[in-house]
Amino acid sequence: MKKWLIGAIAATLSTSALAQTDRTLQLENVFDLEYAASPTLHPSGDYGVFVRQSMDIKHDQKTGRLWTVKPNGDMRPLTGDSAHEWNPVWSPDGKRLAFISDASGSPQISIYWTDTGKHAVISELTQAPSALSWSPNGQYLAFTQFTPVESAAPVSLPGKPEGAEWTAPPQFVDKDNYRYDGGGYVSDGYQQIYVVSAEGGTARQITHDEFNNGGSLEWSADGKQIYFSANRRSDAFRQPMNSEIYAVQVDTGEVRTLTDRNGPDGAPKRSPDGDWLAFTGNDDNGMSSQISRLYVMSSDGSQSRLLTADLDRSITGFAWDTDGEGIYFTYDDHGIGQLARTDLDGDYEQLTDRVGGLSYSRPYGGGDFSVAADDQVLYTLSNPLRPADLAWWDDGETQQVTQLNEDALGHKQLAQVEEINYQSSVDGRDLQGWIAYPPNFDKNKDYPLILEIHGGPHTNYGPRFSAEVQLYAAAGYVVLYTNPRGSTSYGDDFANEIHQNYPSHDYDDLMDGVDAVIDKGFIDEDQLYVTGGSGGGVLTAWIVGHTDRFRAAVVAKPVINWYSFVLTADMYNYFYQYWFPGLPWENLEHYMKHSPISYVGNVTTPTMLLTGEQDYRTPMSETEQYYQALKLAGVETAMVRIQNSGHSIYARPSNLMSKVAYILYWFEKHQPATQE
Repeated sequence: MKKWLIGAIAATLSTSALAQTDRTLQLENVFDLEYAASPTLHPSGDYGVFVRQSMDIKHDQKTGRLWTVKPNGDMRPLTGDSAHEWNPVWSPDGKRLAFISDASGSPQISIYWTDTGKHAVISELTQAPSALSWSPNGQYLAFTQFTPVESAAPVSLPGKPEGAEWTAPPQFVDKDNYRYDGGGYVSDGYQQIYVVSAEGGTARQITHDEFNNGGSLEWSADGKQIYFSANRRSDAFRQPMNSEIYAVQVDTGEVRTLTDRNGPDGAPKRSPDGDWLAFTGNDDNGMSSQISRLYVMSSDGSQSRLLTADLDRSITGFAWDTDGEGIYFTYDDHGIGQLARTDLDGDYEQLTDRVGGLSYSRPYGGGDFSVAADDQVLYTLSNPLRPADLAWWDDGETQQVTQLNEDALGHKQLAQVEEINYQSSVDGRDLQGWIAYPPNFDKNKDYPLILEIHGGPHTNYGPRFSAEVQLYAAAGYVVLYTNPRGSTSYGDDFANEIHQNYPSHDYDDLMDGVDAVIDKGFIDEDQLYVTGGSGGGVLTAWIVGHTDRFRAAVVAKPVINWYSFVLTADMYNYFYQYWFPGLPWENLEHYMKHSPISYVGNVTTPTMLLTGEQDYRTPMSETEQYYQALKLAGVETAMVRIQNSGHSIYARPSNLMSKVAYILYWFEKHQPATQE
């Protein structure tokens, strides 16, 4: 009887524990997440197509498939294929949808016909296409494609016998920018513009010069030209931000320059009548953070004027309205994505907010939208409790039309996210952050706190879904994330508080945020933990070199030594000009003053490092420097090398899981001893 009773109690407790686990977010639930991306409304405005992103647990990757959605929320798969599908673009008459699919075994252009519901591949390309754009008459599609250029190695070894197996020959590198994070070492060749018949056939190359003619493409109203943006300067390496808008003749390949100023101009989009081109850009002022503004000019490049002079926020996306009398655009304000509309005189109004939700790993900005008949807008919707869904805006009324994660998250007890506002102890400026509370939070109890710091450093966090934050909260932590000085969405001056001065008082802003949460009375001050990635990794390493208030720290994909960073990072020609007063060897004192490695002698906090093996943005050598320095200094440390990962660790779902699991392991390892 007693044995039965003990067994029954054990079974009940086990069932209860499993039920509790099922109600909170677990690591394996990362593979259950979905989100909407790339919405494109049918020209009629009757329905839209979007990419339904999900996680492929067998191949450990994200996968996207095309679905349709109507204003009443009715959703259906477009093709029914199991392939990756992306970049959907409607033909001008709405009878066909072009998109890219790898159903044939490699990325190719496909067409979907609305009258029959059938689809087919129309290209046989040797490289992946991108930036699809329909000609006005619907007869052609323009796209960009990497075009290899063969070049022989300068050295060929003599004496190799027939059938001998020698090691692979050396890789000869003489390019200015020779590797990019996420892309690896650069092959010989350039991004070029092509056109192909919408009925299939041989693609014809339009540009042939030694420039990367990439970015978005836009046809002229008469179909004779294609507008694009590129940096076609002979000294582009020294002027990495100085791109222009160009027009290339489709029949001859002749390229004409439409803009000419010192600064980036990009994303040209033609007005419906073809008279105007809208584009984004700014005058380069050499600052590390620069506001991207919205302009219009005549289609011949004349009469350029600024539309968003009164908006101290960066434009993140835009689209013409259907009558050509105004432009819809998005921007982030105080960590929240906004949708607005401006007329051609620059008078704008804000229409709705919460645009975003595409960054499901951490609560960054970023969203997509599309405009169609009667100025209806379909956009991605940001929500702290869900990855991106879709919302339909019509004449001032907004309704959510998808709920992609109700099956995965609807039964979960997720962290509630609350805004916190506080003041800087340095200069009294207003600061903003968010607190994520663990499930079943009780304000009368004491909780451990994780400070999670965003990267960039010129980006922003906001009230958006974050798998990482939710998983930390599910493990019982209160999580604080903030936008210290240097963050975007608060104006140019706020962002450039750290220009050539990073890290500096952004450290104080973070500590002020921690103090503000502690003042609420539910934080165990003996259980403070800190982590951050990229720019947040820099600040985490800076924090442990300037205070010992945290029990443990995880420094993810950091810069530790600005001198070595500038000489090993992929965008080194940009960093030394815009983040620093000049070349490293001419400004040694400045570089080292702001390098966390300079303060390693102060560190006593147990500090783990975590970086992708193939990270070329903040190379692994930065992590190795700090690891070895901490070892020499006698500080408890460990190094986690994420396999098959560049800077974007979350690109593979299992790597996102590993990142969170190792961070929680390190923090739990350094929790205070339990009192008996």
